[in-house]
This record gives sequence, structure tokens and C-alpha cells, in this order.
Amino acid sequence: MRYEEAVEYILNIPKFTKKNEPAHTRQFLKCLGDPQEKFKVLHVAGTNGKGSVCAYLNAMLLSEGRTVGLFVSPHLVKMNERIVINGEMITDESFLDIFQFVLEKVKGMEAKGLPHPTFFEFLFGMAVTAFARAGVEYAVLETGLGGRLDATNTVEKPLVTAITSIGLDHMAFLGDTVGQIAFEKAGIIKPEIPVFYADTQEESNRVIEQRAADLGAPCKKIGKDAYEILGIRDKHIAFSCVNAYYGDITWSLNNIGAYQPGNAMLALEIMRYVFQENGHPKLWRQALRDLKWEGRMEEILPDVYVDGAHNVSAVEGFLRSVPQGEENIILFSAVSDKDYEEMIACLCRNLNTAFYVITLIEDKRAAGMEELQRIFEKHTTKPVIVKESLKEAFSYVLQNQEGRKIYCLGSLYLTGMIKELTSSSK
Repeated sequence: MRYEEAVEYILNIPKFTKKNEPAHTRQFLKCLGDPQEKFKVLHVAGTNGKGSVCAYLNAMLLSEGRTVGLFVSPHLVKMNERIVINGEMITDESFLDIFQFVLEKVKGMEAKGLPHPTFFEFLFGMAVTAFARAGVEYAVLETGLGGRLDATNTVEKPLVTAITSIGLDHMAFLGDTVGQIAFEKAGIIKPEIPVFYADTQEESNRVIEQRAADLGAPCKKIGKDAYEILGIRDKHIAFSCVNAYYGDITWSLNNIGAYQPGNAMLALEIMRYVFQENGHPKLWRQALRDLKWEGRMEEILPDVYVDGAHNVSAVEGFLRSVPQGEENIILFSAVSDKDYEEMIACLCRNLNTAFYVITLIEDKRAAGMEELQRIFEKHTTKPVIVKESLKEAFSYVLQNQEGRKIYCLGSLYLTGMIKELTSSSK
């Protein structure tokens, strides 16, 4: 079997399976030899920012000289991006080798009448198998959807759990209120295991704190009073930490997202808990400054940014990061199960935009371009241009840039497609 065939098999898994109960995932892991028990787990859930928090934790753990596995989703360009060991995504050869091992175990399960793991469960099984084989000391795991019923939640005794900001997303699966969604995210909290969470709204805070209290889990809220944003310089956003543990130094991130210092602060407080007096904040500072987290207010060409904002709260965070007053250009697409009308309304209300360009993403859930155009024209009098081909849409915004900043957002699928397009043209 070739690597490409392995990837194609995984992509086709949704065609012949359905969501399984956590008990099934535990059986699956047992068939794999319970690899998830061979390392310390930092488990992260949330609506927005969980990928960034995972990336920050991974970078700082590596700065401490530890061996680290990182499991995140979705991938932007290549499936291997989901499984990272010591800062490098696994090779095609390693991916194929682990895939074949997992597939053999899955076939054994099916022979016993057990259902096939889902797309996400299969990749999770591959990730923890890869981490166990590599002998990592720590694994940073990002939940896929929700938390309570997520495959990653079958890790019974993580070292720590973390919950990033909570917002309205995946409401068909998680509930239509912030409290209901927070309940699903708080499902990763374990008895007596510390949980750190981002201060979002009173409703979600209350749910998380109650769940932690019920389980006797030490609970720490990370609010905006834990840090102060100092400004943006040389494409880096600077901030200071209030707690004396971090010293009287300025921290900076290789990013201009106004929402990122909060994510970094959540990761820092987790690191402080894990290492306490043995931690090296100066090493963490350099690790955070050097880290470039793809797809989050990432400058891919001069004054051309991609941002993975794909729900209303993420768009609100994006808007806080865009300089006020400057005229810009927006390239937008979305999937049909998002509240794209409110996302569009937010953009139109709060940005000085010369024109909007709509394109189509390569996904069966893609929102129709005519529908997106109708909504934009409902909320703005600025020109709305439709380009079915991403290549044509991207060429159009570049040709008409005229010194303005271009922001591409609305879907992580769009971000991945643009990154693939720009990398193939280099």
C-alpha cells in the first residue's frame, strides 16, 4: 500500500461508519495496546483558541527539553499535520506504517462484530500509537468536537485539562446556548485533575466551575486581568504578565491577533502548574516569540493574511485584531452549518472594506456563493464580487490590492486551500 492510498482510505471512512460511543473508543484503544497510558496528557477543549493553546504548550514543553507529541485538527494542507512529534509532523513513511498497524487492528475488531472507528477516532488512534512508539513524555491533545463525547476524552487520567473561550458553534451537535456548549466542553474535566479555563461569559464560567466542584477538580479561571497587551511591533504582539512568577519581562507572539495573548496566558498558567519552581519562563518566552502558528492571523504574502475565524465569536476576535480606519479587502467563504449571516453582518458593520470577494471551498458542506452574495448585499453597499475558482478569486484580490491589506477568512478549509495554492506557486 502507498501513502496516498492510506490517506484516501481515511478520507473515505465517513462513508461506512457512524459516531461511536466512548466505550467503543476505549475498546479500540485497548486493541491498540492502550498507547494513551504511556505518556502524560495535557487535554484541551474549547470553541476558539484550543489549537493555539495546544501549539503554545507544545512549544514551551519542547523549550524545557521534553519529548512531546501534539495532536490537533483539522489539518490545513496535509493530513500528517495532525500528528506532530518533537515539533515535526510525522513523515509519510511513518504515517503509512502506523496506518497499516491500526488498520490491521480495526479489521480484527470488525471480525468480532465491532463497528469501524470514525475518521477522527482512527486518526486519534494513529496519533497515540505514534506517540507511544516515539516514547514521548508529554502529549498535548486537542479535542475534535465538544469534549464530553469526544474520542480524546477516553484518556482517563490526564495531567491537566484546559478549556479555551466558549462561543456558539456546532450548535446542531452541542446545544444552542453558551451554557449547553460549555457543559459539553466541561465534559473533559476529570475527578481531582486541575482544570484551567478562559474567562468568557458568566454563563459558561458557572457551568465549568460547577462541573469542577462536583468532581473535586481544582479550577482556575484565566481572565483578562492576568495580562496586559502592550501593542504591536514588527508583526509581533507584545504583552506583560501580572503574576510575579513570570518576572518583569515583555512577552511577544509572532502574530498580530488580539485574541492570542489570552490563549498564551492560559498555556503559561498550565506550564506554571506543571513545572512550578522548576520551570524556565525565559525559555518559554523565546519559544512563544519564535512560534509561527499557521492559519491564525498569518501573513502569507506582504499584507495578505489568512485567519481561521469560522464562527461568530472568532470573527469578533478577528475584528479586534484589524487596525481601525484602514481600508481593506475581504476574501470570504464558509460552510453551510455555520451562522454565516451573523459572521457577515459583523464584518460589514465593523470594517472599512473596499470590496468583498466570495469564493467556493472544496467541501460538500460549502455554503452556496449566491446565498453568501445575497447576505453580503443585504448588509453592505460596497461591491461584492463572486469568483467560483479560488485561484481566480485570489488572483483578483492581489491584482486589486493597491496598498490595502487583504484578509481571507470564514473557514479553516479556505485557509488550507489558500496556503496550498500559495505554496504550490512558489
